[in-house]
Amino acid sequence: MTTEHAIEHAVVSAAPAACWAVATDISRYPEWAQDIKEATVIDRNAAGLATRVAFRAAAMGRTTSYTLNYTYPDDERIIAWTLEEGDIMRRLDGHYSFAPTPEGGTAIDYELTVELLVPIPGFVKRRAEGKIMITALRELRHRVESVA
Repeated sequence: MTTEHAIEHAVVSAAPAACWAVATDISRYPEWAQDIKEATVIDRNAAGLATRVAFRAAAMGRTTSYTLNYTYPDDERIIAWTLEEGDIMRRLDGHYSFAPTPEGGTAIDYELTVELLVPIPGFVKRRAEGKIMITALRELRHRVESVA
């Protein structure tokens, strides 16, 4: 199987704390992330942040289910996840990182590594991956700017 890795960047017109608040409110992702149909928090850490979440999402014309484990390795700057289990993927690992900009906004980096269980042509995977990443960042930026 081929593992695909991609990085996208965006700048949001809101402070890192506002980005962090939206990105860590994982149970509300279905309200603003169009491909996420359900996000059920299974476990939380002592700070109340989700550490294990079951998702149901639209993917390549079908519905997929998967569970992610979340960590927060750099206080309010990084949200990282790894795949615990999934029905169409062997790996779905990534992270958001948030850094303040001189203008008072936030630079967001989004990294994602995906490995599917079923082989599909590389160009199809890259197109789907690009759509996922660009859409995720656009929707996150829109949500943050609409509530900030």
